[in-house]
Amino acid sequence: MANTYSQVYLQLVFVVQHRDCVIRKSWQDELYKYMTGIVRNHEHKLLAIGGMPDHVHLFIGLKPSQSISELVQNVKRDSSAWINDNKLSLGRFSWQSGFGVFSYSRSHIDRVVNYILNQETHHKKFTFLEEYISFLKRFGIEYDPQYIFKEVGYKY
Repeated sequence: MANTYSQVYLQLVFVVQHRDCVIRKSWQDELYKYMTGIVRNHEHKLLAIGGMPDHVHLFIGLKPSQSISELVQNVKRDSSAWINDNKLSLGRFSWQSGFGVFSYSRSHIDRVVNYILNQETHHKKFTFLEEYISFLKRFGIEYDPQYIFKEVGYKY
């Protein structure tokens, strides 16, 4: 075969270091645009991006020429540098190590996009920790509770 064809849809989830709620509405859209550029520069397709002050969800169509870990590393590194270079956070900004990745079929695209774009509404009912554990359980992913992102006192 002369070319590579793929259909891989992934939701990526990662959090701010220490689950600090520092992503402000005043610069959130610019951060999302910057992250979108990173994803597109690596030739992936960004389907949706959204989040809360302490975490971000990206829904992408992955091009198989780059590993998931490498893409997440690039997004985290470059967006942290952008936040710090623009002095958008009071202290030094960084993302927590690790991430969640969940795969979906084409038939789920609209539902996942809607879910990601409506994070504020969703988090009025569920905390991030409840949400994240529900993903792990729904996808049948075994996990060690000591490595799960810790709950914070901040309520959305």
